[in-house]
Amino acid sequence: MDRGALLDRAASSPEERILLARVLDKYDQCQRRNIPAATPFLSPAEQQAADRLLRMAGIHAGFLWNGGYQGAERKLLQFLPDWAEEDDTALSAILARFRGDEAPGHRDCLGSLMGLGIVREKIGDILLLPDACEVVVAADILPFLVQNWVSAGRVHLSVSELPLSELIVPEQQVKTIRDTVMSLRLDAVAASGFSLSRGKATELIASGRLQLNHIECTKCDRPVAARDVVTARGLGKFVLSEVGGLSKKGRTAITILRYL
Repeated sequence: MDRGALLDRAASSPEERILLARVLDKYDQCQRRNIPAATPFLSPAEQQAADRLLRMAGIHAGFLWNGGYQGAERKLLQFLPDWAEEDDTALSAILARFRGDEAPGHRDCLGSLMGLGIVREKIGDILLLPDACEVVVAADILPFLVQNWVSAGRVHLSVSELPLSELIVPEQQVKTIRDTVMSLRLDAVAASGFSLSRGKATELIASGRLQLNHIECTKCDRPVAARDVVTARGLGKFVLSEVGGLSKKGRTAITILRYL
């Protein structure tokens, strides 16, 4: 399959086609120059699109996903030549310490970084600690951030380089929700996971604010399966952890893990 036909088949939108073309450019660079090559940080939805492209292209080896630590959400796709087993040179991390009672949130940190002119694709995960935040970043912007990132919101920062091996990953807090639903439709499961009425869940889905497995979904009747991830802007995300049997009233038992 030629490049154009492959992109037409793999991409679901013009924007995604541009993204996947950049992924192929990095693959070609690695093959042509025999050196490691990496994409920018990709969101979970973009990672799914890139995985789909690699499968369609018959590329099953010679690459890895790297977000700086196990379980990272935003990751680089790294293509490696035969002589390289891994490559951490594309990634760095910074530690931003702060003092006082007021701590910056994720939005404060991300907003202040982008306020410096840093594009989102250069920034990986932001990990919040009680007295600091850690940010995985593209290695080429590390010196600039150490010199110029001095505040997040109204909070002053003291920034230094942090080896990836010293990242402290906060334990993810979750709330377990056990409920029953009439069916495993997206609107019913979303209503349970986000503690909404069925009508509010329907409005949420219709507005395009909800994603199923990191892909926007506007169909209320889309079926949800165990291990599916549901995300809603402004409400967070949850995983449908388990699907049980039917109750005497014909309702399906479910267990949801909602991230706090």
